Amino acid sequence: MRFRIFTEPQQGASYDDQVVVAQTAERLGFDAFFRSDHFLSMGEGDGLPGPTDSWVTLGAIARETSTIRLGTLVSSATFRHPGLLAIQVAQVDAMSGGRAELGLGTGWFAEEHAAYGIPFPEKRFGILEEQLEVITGLWSTPVGERYSFAGEHYTLVDSPALPKPVQSPVPVVVGGGGPKRTPLVAARFASEFNIGFTLDPKPAFHRVRAACDEIGRDPGSLHYSSALTTAVGADDAEYARRVQAIGREPETFRENSLGGTPQQVIDTIGRLADDGVDTLYVQIMDLHDLDHLELIAAEVLPAFA
Repeated sequence: MRFRIFTEPQQGASYDDQVVVAQTAERLGFDAFFRSDHFLSMGEGDGLPGPTDSWVTLGAIARETSTIRLGTLVSSATFRHPGLLAIQVAQVDAMSGGRAELGLGTGWFAEEHAAYGIPFPEKRFGILEEQLEVITGLWSTPVGERYSFAGEHYTLVDSPALPKPVQSPVPVVVGGGGPKRTPLVAARFASEFNIGFTLDPKPAFHRVRAACDEIGRDPGSLHYSSALTTAVGADDAEYARRVQAIGREPETFRENSLGGTPQQVIDTIGRLADDGVDTLYVQIMDLHDLDHLELIAAEVLPAFA
């Protein structure tokens, strides 16, 4: 089981907050530091000091860490042209010595697009498909050769397809619960399929495996991951305090989240592993509670070493 820290900086976190969490996660033995890619806070709270760009942030964190993997869960295909995104991710991969991963999705939060003047087309899945085609095409084009693409949404002519990332290929994460197109896109482009915020990932995993079979890909060549909001306490009182600190109710938090004492959380993760989860994104909402990371690393991770 790979354990990854997953953060939501748009809720109110500076770059300094994020680099401390990434460095702490690296020291404690977590596999990766991932962040969302959003520009507006959600729910209560003012989101101060304001949003941080995910790939600028990850490039800076790359220079402040040495082993932990870095990525987005997930970048929105509406935010960046695929040619630009391919360059950005390749550069972060070089800055990190080959530790970058790209999570890419259609985007869903209309209000953040309106707030910053970003177009938000009603139909976005075709944009996502073409972006994955372009990005992976640019990265896989041999040095010295040219890449061109003509699609409905993007046209690239005679691109030198540079720079190249350190990794070949850069891991690509595709996620979502769509019943048809999402599994096929994951089967074509992804090294990892992610399903978030459910304790029953099996149906989504089954659809992706079936899509792999359909195109002749080994379903075992993908990682299968889950992302869950997490609150762990050494005892029931500490658990309740952490849940309430993020505006949730202890009694209902466990319905679609990862919560409880270390042993209760270990039991839940064990059931997820039985369902096929090999990578768990531990979503931490309070980035100032570093003791939370210490507890998870000391009391939960060893059970899956």
